[in-house]
Amino acid sequence: MTDATQTDENLDDSSAPLVEHLAELRTRLIRSVIAIMVGFLLMFAVSRGLLDFLAGPIALILEERGAEAQLIFTAPQEQFFTQVRIAFVFGIGLAFPVIAHQMWSFVAPGLYRNEKNAFLPFIFAAPFLFFLGAAFAHYVITPLAMRFFIGFGDIVPTIAAAIGATDAPVVDAAVTGTVKTVVLPSVRETLDISLKLIFAFGLCFQLPVLLTLLGKAGLVSAKGLRDMRKYAVVGILVLAALVTPPDVFTQLILFTVVYGLYEVSILLVGIVEKRRNDELRAQGLLDEEDDEGDVD
Repeated sequence: MTDATQTDENLDDSSAPLVEHLAELRTRLIRSVIAIMVGFLLMFAVSRGLLDFLAGPIALILEERGAEAQLIFTAPQEQFFTQVRIAFVFGIGLAFPVIAHQMWSFVAPGLYRNEKNAFLPFIFAAPFLFFLGAAFAHYVITPLAMRFFIGFGDIVPTIAAAIGATDAPVVDAAVTGTVKTVVLPSVRETLDISLKLIFAFGLCFQLPVLLTLLGKAGLVSAKGLRDMRKYAVVGILVLAALVTPPDVFTQLILFTVVYGLYEVSILLVGIVEKRRNDELRAQGLLDEEDDEGDVD
């Protein structure tokens, strides 16, 4: 009976930290959700301006071809929910520092000092690389994609272009036996393409962070990544074919960028391995002979 009582007390003592951790996790999650809600409200107030920013590439292309820079919506609620989506996405981005702080505050007490110093650079590098990839997608890839897709349709020129420009791309409606496919970009569809490209390139730019973290954990090595180059080339080509428009030029741009990031990842993993091996040798846990296999 006494043993059973002691067992129950031990169970109670062991469950207390778990309950405290769950309570803290709940608090952190609530704060993160509040930050997202605040970010959503702030971004919704400027969501129309953000929509104009995201639609900038297609607007420039339409103007280049003599058409009016406009997007249509085919349902009364389409533009409203489009602005809601924009506000939600950018609201999460605005709230990311708060979310990252809450996550770090929850995880950091369980890490050693050297582990904290190891992970902190990646916390700052990940959002920086994501925004770098997003900017590359918006200013380079999206205009190429929009120009490719719009090139398959007929453009309805503005009145000024039709009257004053002799080379305006006016569609001859009097020609019989032809079908006029007019380009009337939708708000929702245009936003879908832009956001997909932004997220695709933002995630692709996380490759150095991911592989370097795996290298710090000992799950990948610089030698292994070098040996996997030919498979990486095939994988990157498949990725480029899936996330970009079906034109070779855009796919080559994505392939060049992502493969460059792969090579940078090899260098970063090599640096991580060298530092780890130097520390192990300083502690007498690694001989020179054990480290020869890691040298290319």
